[in-house]
Amino acid sequence: MINKNSKIFLAGHNGMLGSAILRILKKKGYKKIITVDKKRLDLRNQDLVKKFFKVKKPDAVIIAAAKVGGIKANMDFPANFITDNLQIQTNLILNSYNNKIKKLILFGSSCIYPKDLNKPIKEKQIMTGALEKTNESYAVAKIAAIQMIKSFNEQYNTKYICLMPCNLFGPNDSYDLNNSHFIPALIKKIHIASKKKKNKIVKLWGTGKPLREVLYVDEVAEACEYFLRRKKNLSLINIGSSVEMSIKDYANKIKNKIDQSVLIKFNNNKKLDGVKRKKLDITLANQNGWRAKMNFSKVLNKTIEDYKNSHK
Repeated sequence: MINKNSKIFLAGHNGMLGSAILRILKKKGYKKIITVDKKRLDLRNQDLVKKFFKVKKPDAVIIAAAKVGGIKANMDFPANFITDNLQIQTNLILNSYNNKIKKLILFGSSCIYPKDLNKPIKEKQIMTGALEKTNESYAVAKIAAIQMIKSFNEQYNTKYICLMPCNLFGPNDSYDLNNSHFIPALIKKIHIASKKKKNKIVKLWGTGKPLREVLYVDEVAEACEYFLRRKKNLSLINIGSSVEMSIKDYANKIKNKIDQSVLIKFNNNKKLDGVKRKKLDITLANQNGWRAKMNFSKVLNKTIEDYKNSHK
């Protein structure tokens, strides 16, 4: 059983999700959190990861480390996304098993699910249809990790879990306009436009019509800590929220919070829309005692303020 004196290796602690998990674990009193910068440990290197586990001897592993990016990055660098993620997750899962790690939690993304599922997506619908082409390589890598964990659980009776969150946002996000996810991209573009004296126009990709579910990153960190402490024979659990709107609606909400005089225009390129809808069914998480509590307006305000404070 994992407790607050257990040694927990948190891979990817500098990213948006990893830093939120680190923040929540410290807040809840966990005393032995192991972290390492990627400059000191390349998680793609099998030998280095093997030596690291032998020395540190963690009781639990949280895999928040991954190569991630927005729709354009996934389209431009598919080989990097599949290769890096396969190497990272395989090294961490295999070394966790070889070192008798009690608990492992891996994070993925809702893009693992088929592109043409319009209803809230259940965990059992994985691998039941074609993937969205724009992030296929990343999705295939994450599906491989889920299958690997499922296989280890079945063959070796391990207690490893994959948590699949919807679109995340919050402090410490990436605001690279070519590689970020849609909410940080909207915040940055609208904030930049708001600084102009005239022609406050924001040009956005796609039609603005696709629907997206979003969740504040601290909520996912809370889910991580919650399932870390529980013995569940579940390989895959969706982590989502009740907040779902079109890209256009999100853009307008952010605009109204930053500068109502900004004019938003979409380029209407349907190829950049991605899937039409990506809503997760979170019944399984709810049945196991977890549900999101976020007030979307309040946490969006916090995220916008975080961006402004870090990009003065």
